[in-house]
Amino acid sequence: AVQVEESGGGSVQTGGSLRLSCSAFGFTFGDADMAWYRQAPGNECELVSSIASYGIEYYTDSVKGRFTISRDNAKNTVYLQMNSLKPEDAAVYYCAADPRGVGWYECFDTHNHWGQGTQVTVSP
Repeated sequence: AVQVEESGGGSVQTGGSLRLSCSAFGFTFGDADMAWYRQAPGNECELVSSIASYGIEYYTDSVKGRFTISRDNAKNTVYLQMNSLKPEDAAVYYCAADPRGVGWYECFDTHNHWGQGTQVTVSP
């Protein structure tokens, strides 16, 4: 069975940094595209960043220059380094796996595999 598990969330002040980690098993990790989504209370869930199996990265405009996605295929892990955090970055962050290369859809779409989420809180 596919397992996706996030870690690394927490509370920081504005301007601080956090690194999220996501470990995934049950498929060939190196062949899978991986992504981070987030959802804040009252907001729609959004795709924050993704990294293709061959390394191409995507970032939503609001995090460009502040967040960096990376992957370590030997550890079946994808990371999201978040710097210069702002209160508007506060959300539950979800890791998603796309081992079949079908693309990214709305949060929790059954085309992909999802973790349970990790909370990020940013205080002013």
